[in-house]
Amino acid sequence: MSRILLLLLAPLLLSACGEMEDTRPGQPVAHRQQAFKAILRSFEPMGVQLRQDRYEADEFLKYATELDRIKDEPWSYFGADTNYPPTKATDKLWEDMATFEKGRDDFLKAVTALVPAAQTKDVEQVRVAYKAVEESCRNCHKPFKK
Repeated sequence: MSRILLLLLAPLLLSACGEMEDTRPGQPVAHRQQAFKAILRSFEPMGVQLRQDRYEADEFLKYATELDRIKDEPWSYFGADTNYPPTKATDKLWEDMATFEKGRDDFLKAVTALVPAAQTKDVEQVRVAYKAVEESCRNCHKPFKK
């Protein structure tokens, strides 16, 4: 009986372990997390097209243009006083801000280059440009994201 009760209560208990809420004024951590999620919503569908060999040039261009439009949004929310839960940034980010800023600049340049590549509608140019954005993300996530 206790095993059944535990199985029934498990989902309820797990739902209570949700993410912490950003309660600071202006909610900078929540805003940057939302901005990164918006970036992912534009970026991931492009990757799916390329990984599954379902490249649709016009749709890809739409996502690339949207990514370019929102690429700057999270960065202003990385203030010195924003290293608190629910941040997913590592302590290294705050200790090595110069490297973090270079990573940000690499990302911004790669996204800027993605749009003209997408405008060519040449899948090989698109793959190279997409890969550059992907690598810029990975190069920052490894040292600076928990």
